[in-house]
Amino acid sequence: MGGRLLDVGPGLVGDGAPGGSAGPELPRGLAEPCPSSRTPGRFPSWPGPSNPSLSCRHGPVTWEDSLFSAELIQNGFDPEDREFYFDLKNHMQVLVKDMKLRATWFRTPHVLWPWGCDRTFSNATLQFTNMDRLLDFINMWTFKHGVTVEYATLSTYFNAVHAHRDVWQVRDHRDFLPYSSAPSEAWTGFYTSRSRLKGLARRASALLHAGESMFTRYMWPAPRGRPDPGWALRQLQKLRWAVSEVQHHDAISGTEAVHVSDMFVKHLNVGMQVVHKLMTSIVLKGTQRPAGPESEGYLAVVYNPLAWTVTTIVNLTLGFSTVNVTDETGRPVSTQDLQVQKSKELPSKYVLYMLTTIPGLSYRRYCIRPTKEDQEHGQITRITMPVPSRFPLRRRGRPRPSCMGLVSVTNECYTVFLDQDTNLMHSIWDRQSGQTVLVDQEFLEYEVHGNIDRGPVSDNYKFRPKHRAKPLWEVVRMEVVRGHLVTEIRQYFYRTVKAKNYSYAIYTRLAHVPRGRDQELLCHRIEQEYWVGPLERNQEVILRTRTDLRSGQVLHSDSNGYQMQRRPHRTFATNSIARNYYPMVQSAYIEDQRSRLVLLSEQAHGVSSQGEGQVEVMLNRRLWNNLTLSLLYNLTLNEVSTIHPVFWLLLGPQKEMTSLRPRAGLALQHRPVVVLANLSKADLNWSTPQPEAVTLPPSLHLQILSIPGWNYSSNHTEHLRNLHKGRHRKPKADLRRVLLRLHHLYEVGEHPSLSRPALLRGLGPVVAVEERSLTGTWNVSELERWRWRTKDRGLGAPASGAACDPGAAPFGLFDLEQAACLL
Repeated sequence: MGGRLLDVGPGLVGDGAPGGSAGPELPRGLAEPCPSSRTPGRFPSWPGPSNPSLSCRHGPVTWEDSLFSAELIQNGFDPEDREFYFDLKNHMQVLVKDMKLRATWFRTPHVLWPWGCDRTFSNATLQFTNMDRLLDFINMWTFKHGVTVEYATLSTYFNAVHAHRDVWQVRDHRDFLPYSSAPSEAWTGFYTSRSRLKGLARRASALLHAGESMFTRYMWPAPRGRPDPGWALRQLQKLRWAVSEVQHHDAISGTEAVHVSDMFVKHLNVGMQVVHKLMTSIVLKGTQRPAGPESEGYLAVVYNPLAWTVTTIVNLTLGFSTVNVTDETGRPVSTQDLQVQKSKELPSKYVLYMLTTIPGLSYRRYCIRPTKEDQEHGQITRITMPVPSRFPLRRRGRPRPSCMGLVSVTNECYTVFLDQDTNLMHSIWDRQSGQTVLVDQEFLEYEVHGNIDRGPVSDNYKFRPKHRAKPLWEVVRMEVVRGHLVTEIRQYFYRTVKAKNYSYAIYTRLAHVPRGRDQELLCHRIEQEYWVGPLERNQEVILRTRTDLRSGQVLHSDSNGYQMQRRPHRTFATNSIARNYYPMVQSAYIEDQRSRLVLLSEQAHGVSSQGEGQVEVMLNRRLWNNLTLSLLYNLTLNEVSTIHPVFWLLLGPQKEMTSLRPRAGLALQHRPVVVLANLSKADLNWSTPQPEAVTLPPSLHLQILSIPGWNYSSNHTEHLRNLHKGRHRKPKADLRRVLLRLHHLYEVGEHPSLSRPALLRGLGPVVAVEERSLTGTWNVSELERWRWRTKDRGLGAPASGAACDPGAAPFGLFDLEQAACLL
């Protein structure tokens, strides 16, 4: 029986004679084995179940306890020590038995055997010293048990598998989700755990994307004065670190302890503050004070971080209601492009909505002043503020007469109908296709156990509802604020008839785009902002959207932000609700032959279709339980907070939605960044030109435009050689190299024109281009692209060619392909 032992980090590998190569296909996952309990002594306890659970919590082995004392590690051990010999032999037998069991899961004699678990490498020296002895001992007895073992990395394992030259069956695009460690333990709760942190992390990532591209444009091809490049790079590095740190598997997943989550939040906030400061210093030359509450006027710079022209509406909170807005040329902005209304959260403040068109990777500057009274005529030029239309409270469950008492809100693309009898949404009419889809929305809650003695519990990882979701409100109040630029529908949900404060709210906005402006992305979306919380303990809140689409209870969602996965509803005898939840990283949709309803989110959530024509999104969770792990490490979700997630709804024919969904998702993720400063005389000097705008083809997205500032060689081999030699002086950051990463947004055959290869022109003054791995670490010429033998396709097709070949301008990118280049 062959064996290959591999740690995903500092791994273990080995070879032996196969004992049955025609075993079953690769299982759905492999765990990092570690025990649920440890026994002190020379060797740790190694229970080794006959079929080890894929859960990290129930595997067979750990080395956290002392196999050797610290003194023995330093002085070695006596090979004649018979007690030690028999202990080592027993552990070898258990480990080899487990490896042979796992070998039945693999197609080749090379076995992937991950080693380690959370909190088990706090004493790394002890861990590896113990494992070193065991591996040497196993390899001494290869002739008897047929197993060899060695440390390795993932590349070592896949090299061995590829060299085996087996013929593989191609699995389709489906992923392996959802994961369950037992029928009652569906790991679908972490899709939503710590929703506030998930939202902050995504906003921080978007701000980093904007700051990186703005700094690169400022530096390339030459710096344009202030700020100091070294200082600027250090500010970006702070947010780079915070955004990278929160990608840890026990961070963005929401499965970390409370104090660790607080640390992530602190680091993200600090990083965002310094990058805001950097962007302010670039666009305002560092001479302005930050905007304050007593300011009599503001300078607003609106930066578009996308590499195509965007027409959108930005909003600013002001302390005055009469405004005069001029652009960077000194011309007044048309009142048709402005709307002022009272703030719903801050009664003494006002919200200014402003329509703007910004070219790719460029910014627009505006001067915003309170309108002064004309001394000669005693008049003030005002923008008329819309007045809310208020509707009476409606109790839940009141029957609605069909097509009666409907209120409509219309823009150029959609008409949203609201039912006055329920104060809920009734339907949406897609004006271009002429199709009307019945749509209503409401908040519901899943109740969960908190005491393990009363049944399975939900925790940071798992979702285990007691029963079906129930409505958590009794009455709803509605307002409609009709403006010439934005119309807002406000729905407030109250837990009881006598409640004075609402617990949940939906703010739905439709934009009205004047003729002659780009309407595609702005008009074809219904923006919704939800106010959720604070929740009651052991409550998981969802927003369920019900339609009359004949979806067959099939949901589509993305698990990685790029590819959509088909998620048919499946019936299980146990825990069926939780086992039909899936991750929604950015988008989800349901459809029938008439229409497709798309949901786009600015952060990750759990999503499911629990009924025909339904889609529900888990918005937030508040949990407390008495699991040992929760109590020991404070792994609770007992957060009393309010969250404000933002969604965009798109409705239309499949072809149109296929075209709009990827670009609209990016427009939501990378909304314009507004830099606001107090107005002063110095602010009016806007003569400094900004770089020329960048416009990519509509099927391409500029994922990264960054100056990494590496203080080491971009040649990986040379870098390793320098590390081995050691450095005698502090290296300087290289500010001349630019990292560019592009992404083709559409899959093969997904769209008749947008799925075609896209060409990239107009990069500006580029001296040299070098294609890199997606991480930027390796030159692709140093990498080998493997071709796998498959049953239905033979030998896989060779690579499509370098997207960043400097001798082949313009550069090309193929369907759903990504490419990274150093310029």
